[in-house]
Amino acid sequence: MTRAQAIAHAQDYFDTGALKSDLARLIAMPTESQNPDRAPVLAEYLEKEMRPLLEGLGFECRILHHPKAKGPFLFAQRIEDESLPTVLGYGHGDVIRGLDAQWSEGLSPWTLTERDGRWYGRGVVDNKGQHVININALRAVIETRGKLGFNAKYLIEMGEESGSPGLRELCEDEKALFRSDVLVASDGPRLNAERPTVFLGARGVITFDLQIVAREGGHHSGNWGGILSDPAIQLAHAIASITSPTGQIRIKEWVPKELPRAVREAVADCEIDGGPDGPTLDPNWGEPDLSPAEQVFGWCSFDVLAMKSGVPETPVNAVPPSAWARVALRFVVGIDPTDVVPALRRHLDRNGFGMVEIIMPGTERFGATRLDPEDAWVTFAIDSIAKSTGKKPALLPNLGGSLPNDIFAEILGLRTIWVPHSYPGCSQHAPDEHLPYAIAREALGLMAGLYWDIGSGEAPPV
Repeated sequence: MTRAQAIAHAQDYFDTGALKSDLARLIAMPTESQNPDRAPVLAEYLEKEMRPLLEGLGFECRILHHPKAKGPFLFAQRIEDESLPTVLGYGHGDVIRGLDAQWSEGLSPWTLTERDGRWYGRGVVDNKGQHVININALRAVIETRGKLGFNAKYLIEMGEESGSPGLRELCEDEKALFRSDVLVASDGPRLNAERPTVFLGARGVITFDLQIVAREGGHHSGNWGGILSDPAIQLAHAIASITSPTGQIRIKEWVPKELPRAVREAVADCEIDGGPDGPTLDPNWGEPDLSPAEQVFGWCSFDVLAMKSGVPETPVNAVPPSAWARVALRFVVGIDPTDVVPALRRHLDRNGFGMVEIIMPGTERFGATRLDPEDAWVTFAIDSIAKSTGKKPALLPNLGGSLPNDIFAEILGLRTIWVPHSYPGCSQHAPDEHLPYAIAREALGLMAGLYWDIGSGEAPPV
């Protein structure tokens, strides 16, 4: 049996319609971790779908729990020989809210629909489709070779879309159980639909609220306007002081001192392209003198996620009593996350905005991580994917978004290699989430090739 046969066997899973059938069943399960009413479905996803799938491949499975978690965790392992390298896989079966009423006509978040070369449905890329592809690539290698040739562990959580509560503590408690040599997982988008991609970590994110409460109740703007402070105006100016009018961050503690050479070289041939459904880039936004790829993968960004003052649905002629905004900082390796909020406090006070209160909403925060792009396992993965696809993969030092990679890198001490099976225009976290099925078929082949190569005895030493 050969590598090419394993790849062909993996792609048969697509060609026979089995992947589509499995995804339709998984997507029909509304595993919204942000909706407390869906808690039973979170457990069903693991017990009824993932556990039988992995046990059928010779994995021993356990359901794990943590008091902080939104739902259970599935841990599975297949140990072939203790002397072999151990690869940890990861996925999440929970999804963002369905937003049912906002999907295009004829589409539903809970029904897999094929249209124009794409599969539509909530979770088809984030993340059900991605971990189902990887698990079935493992299956193709086992059925072709008769074994993997390495030890495999797999962890599936059901709360990533709620910030992965409990995952950090579970990994602290179960370090021995999860002990592995390298993480190989899939989440997030490729650089673009056509180009296979490897990323080595993620930007961190800290989300917080800014609020001004000036007084109780609104007051007639004709009688009191001009002599009562307007919290909306004050908050707008406070937020505007954080960046330039074109989005360049002005708090020095929030940006790295420099763009590392290895990062600049890694993204030199990377072009940001969301495809026909993606937005048009704004060339004069953000940090000057950096390319779009350098900004997304090597720099920090600040965004206002929501703002409110008064009653926007029914405006009245009154000076509002308060104003509120939810904001977020995406940050890269080199930023001290413990100083992000204190630095903002110093900045606001220094600029006369002592009335602005900083409130942490209590959501989990992800740290910034980045495996060395010159690590031998990175080269190994890139070479394997290039061999399988005939394409030069994009190498991103870290994902522009955030995911719990810091838990795997820092708590479990793993090299982290992510191979995403989506693309920037997939409408992840939005209505009409979709996966071009050409990506799905290619992903099955390249993952089977990567797993085959890891089990060939030629993987780098661990």
